[in-house]
Amino acid sequence: METIERTLESQKNIALVAHDNQKPALMRWCARNQDTLTQHTLYGTGTTGSLLRKTGLDVNCLYSGPMGGDQQLGAMIAEGKIDVLIFFWDPLESMPHDPDVKALLRITTVWNIPVAINEASADFLIACEYFGEKFVTQIPDYSDYLIGRTN
Repeated sequence: METIERTLESQKNIALVAHDNQKPALMRWCARNQDTLTQHTLYGTGTTGSLLRKTGLDVNCLYSGPMGGDQQLGAMIAEGKIDVLIFFWDPLESMPHDPDVKALLRITTVWNIPVAINEASADFLIACEYFGEKFVTQIPDYSDYLIGRTN
């Protein structure tokens, strides 16, 4: 498949998501990194976004994950409106919306966006020199497909 360049601007659009028993960890992480996060545009699924607002962060809240929030984020990723996903998920607890979570993680791979799935990977990601700088990446070029031409 052909690829095209996508430039992630220095001010990123960051999605923040956490499963219920990971919400306290994400809240602590966001509070610890508040100075950096306030320089970006933040999005969160329903309950997570509402809780993060209590830390003083300006978070654009979507629906809760089980009510379609994961799918909203997936659509935003496909549209190039989300640059980074920080998703503190719980791999040991089955969730009723597991297919939505899997689809969200799949779409991040399809569109080649940076993802952190726990505190350690979030620390590495936010410490990266590109987090607050422009970054050029490659994404699939679906232009032929989108205008109806297929091979």
